[in-house]
Amino acid sequence: MIKISYLTQALKNDKLSLKNRLVLPPMATAKSDKKGELKQELLDYYDEKTQGGYISLVIIEHSFISQQGKASEGQLSAADDDRIAGLKKLAETIHKNNSKTVMQINHAGSAASSDITGKEIAAPSAVVHPNGEEVPKKLSHKEIQNIIDDFKNAARRVKETGFDGVEIHSAHSYLLNQFYSPITNQREDEYGGDLAGRIKIHLDIIKAVRKEVGEDFPILMRLGASDYMEGGSTLEDSLKAAPKLEAAGVDILDISGGLCGYSAQDLNGQGYFSELTEPIKKAISIPVILTGGITTAEAAENLLAADKADLIGVGRAILNDSDWAQKAIESLE
Repeated sequence: MIKISYLTQALKNDKLSLKNRLVLPPMATAKSDKKGELKQELLDYYDEKTQGGYISLVIIEHSFISQQGKASEGQLSAADDDRIAGLKKLAETIHKNNSKTVMQINHAGSAASSDITGKEIAAPSAVVHPNGEEVPKKLSHKEIQNIIDDFKNAARRVKETGFDGVEIHSAHSYLLNQFYSPITNQREDEYGGDLAGRIKIHLDIIKAVRKEVGEDFPILMRLGASDYMEGGSTLEDSLKAAPKLEAAGVDILDISGGLCGYSAQDLNGQGYFSELTEPIKKAISIPVILTGGITTAEAAENLLAADKADLIGVGRAILNDSDWAQKAIESLE
């Protein structure tokens, strides 16, 4: 009897076909300069992680779309055309190792600090970030439109740079997650209130990005599918939101935590966000990425075999061992 390996199976997709199911999820490295220009050590880092092409898809760490949206020192920038030349080198570095790659673009919202950005922090509502102290300015309607344009322009740069797709970040308590969560979004206009209002900015951004990059360029979204906090977003919200995001033009949904970040209290074990990905996968037809504490090839196999997700993100294990992907794939082949 031939044993089927799920992790090594190709993913056939109209826009982003992948040779196996292993994804390197975005992890901030702080290997860029003060302006967000990547340094050689960032190229070396991704070169090392992708040697041999065992990782099918690399999602580049979150990159800021505007100075106001910068989350931290050393963060990579997709905020202006001056960054394109450096980003081309990054895409080429990963492609020469026979992996595909997409860039994640982000606005930090109230997770930013005015000390770092030199700008007033802004958010959907004048609500202090769960991990912050500064009271943010409530975004005006015009400012929201400017942010939509910033996402659109960043996505254009990603495409011009030669990446295989773009991922819009709406997780881990950053701006779009702040719009998604009832805790941080207390607006009473069309960008707040019920779920339809709280995802309006997401749909507007997807529409603007799709128009900018064309029909064939893959759009991913990282969705913080539950805040795991009282009064926050829930799995039930995401089961309603996911089909709307798919209909708007998202090609792959990358599931993680919301205001709780990339982990949550009382969640443990390998693939702990599978309680979110399994039902969401059933609600949509596009591929779903699962991350969260996965450290063994056996666990990745079992999660895929149980139909918990279509793709498996392994972050910390590959961060700690650059040969993890090779050992995992070869053990299954």
